[in-house]
Amino acid sequence: MNLRYVLAAFALALIASAGCGKALGQERACGSRDPVNSIAEMAGAIYACWQPPAGAGGMSLTLCFSLHRDGTLVGKPRATFSKLGPDDSLNKAFVASVLDALNKELPVPFTKGMGGAIAGRVLCPLFRAAEEGRS
Repeated sequence: MNLRYVLAAFALALIASAGCGKALGQERACGSRDPVNSIAEMAGAIYACWQPPAGAGGMSLTLCFSLHRDGTLVGKPRATFSKLGPDDSLNKAFVASVLDALNKELPVPFTKGMGGAIAGRVLCPLFRAAEEGRS
C-alpha cells in the first residue's frame, strides 16, 4: 500500500472522527468554487453542504468513494459503516442527506496538484450527526 495513500486516509479519518467537519464546513460555503488543495479542505467542502435531518442526533455513516483528478465521482459511493436508529424513514433521510452533500459539492474544484494526488484514491469520510442539545 502506498505510504501517501495511508497518510491521506489517516488524515481524513482523523478529521472526520475528531468532529471537525462542522467547523471546517463553516469556513467554506456549500458549492464554493474556490480551489481545494488538501484533504482537510475537501472534507470541509463536503461537510459544508451537509444538513442532517432533525432527529438524527447520534447517527453516523462512513461513505467511501473515489474522485477523478477533475473532481468528478468514480463509480458509485458505498457505505462501509453506519449507526442508524429504529425509524426507517429517518434512517433513509439521514443516508440521503449524506449523499446529497456529496452531490452538491461535485465536482470538487481541486487544484492541479491536488487533483493529481487524489485521483483514484479511496476516501472514506465519517458523517456523524451531533447529539441533540450538543454543538
